[in-house]
Amino acid sequence: MNTADLIGTAVTNTFRSKARSILTILAIFVGAFTLTLTSGLGTGINAYIDDTVSGVGASDAMTVTKAQEGNDPLAGSSGPVEYDPDAIAGAGIPGATVIALTPDDIDTITGIDGVLEVHATHAISLDFIQVADGTKYVAGVGSLVPGQTTLLAAGTGPDADTSDPQVAIPDSYIDPLGFDSAEDAIGASMSITLADAIRTQHTLHATIVGVTEESLASPIGASILPNDALTAALFDAQSTGIPADEADRYTQATVWFAPDLTDAEVNALKDRLADAGFTGITVADQLGTITAVIDGIVLVLNAFAIIALLAASFGIVNTLLMSVQERTREIGLMKAMGMGSGRVFSLFSLEAVSLGFLGSAIGVGIAMIAGTALSSVLSTGLLADLNGLTLIAFDPVSVATIILVVMVIAFFAGTLPAAGAAKADPVESLRYE
Repeated sequence: MNTADLIGTAVTNTFRSKARSILTILAIFVGAFTLTLTSGLGTGINAYIDDTVSGVGASDAMTVTKAQEGNDPLAGSSGPVEYDPDAIAGAGIPGATVIALTPDDIDTITGIDGVLEVHATHAISLDFIQVADGTKYVAGVGSLVPGQTTLLAAGTGPDADTSDPQVAIPDSYIDPLGFDSAEDAIGASMSITLADAIRTQHTLHATIVGVTEESLASPIGASILPNDALTAALFDAQSTGIPADEADRYTQATVWFAPDLTDAEVNALKDRLADAGFTGITVADQLGTITAVIDGIVLVLNAFAIIALLAASFGIVNTLLMSVQERTREIGLMKAMGMGSGRVFSLFSLEAVSLGFLGSAIGVGIAMIAGTALSSVLSTGLLADLNGLTLIAFDPVSVATIILVVMVIAFFAGTLPAAGAAKADPVESLRYE
């Protein structure tokens, strides 16, 4: 019996006992289905994080603040915080405050060993924004530094090199400001009003050049994003009547370090910043909790899938053991006609692999259909605010790996009955009743 005949016979023999084989395939199906969905969940969410990670900042940069005692820059306020006249709202995190950075602080940070460059962010507080004579809405002011990006629903990001005031607005403001769509907002003029130290209001006008989408790692959230020219004009208007040394107050600074630093060296830089009275937070710090939770959930779900596959492997063992017993005389006849033990072993092993392939292929196929449909429904419903998120995505390599792994598990599950069949004595087998 050549290899092609061996494979054909194995596939045919798989369904000699249809009910038993179908139940075994269903058991494999459950494990493959679950494993495919959980793998797709991890792939989809991690891909979304990878797509938006540049919105938090470059991997060779960290955000530096002068945090008040008792405040976690990542978690916000953990309780009442003692009043500090130098404290200002911090980084758009509700309840969080930071002590304003001064030019002297920036000089101190610049002089710390390992710091290559420092970019400070001014604190700007708006009264409202408005389009034409429409409703006035409260908005924050976001900022991007080199190495950061934001997702765009329409238009482009504000041009840092132009002297014309430009702004990008969040997509959540499209309808309230009276626009029919994100594209309709591009090119429109928007007025921005803020007050100076003596509460005199100043109104500036800027051209809307882009509409930003809110994402998991959005650096601006629901804030407008001005270009450098508009930022400078807003800060000058806000600082009217304030002494220069009081006006130069920064919410935070972005610090760049060598991109080839190890984790230990980055932590050492954080320690040096801490010794100087500052707190440094990297991209990994900001996303670490999110990715850890996601990976943990996927790992637990994968564990259930593996348990299901292990249970299915016992089904394969049972199916093939019964098949060997039922075909004892047939095995004896094959061996008496010159079929070697290796060929007999291969025949039953291929039957096990055939069961594994059918169960995994069906499980993977249905999981991809169900996962794609579920992801589509969620993206237009419950998860509609997370633009660009495909909750369950399938990587062809991962899908092929799952099928291959299940087939390998099926092969090893079939080795015991296959070995028993290979060792069978042809004379004794032919006498079997």
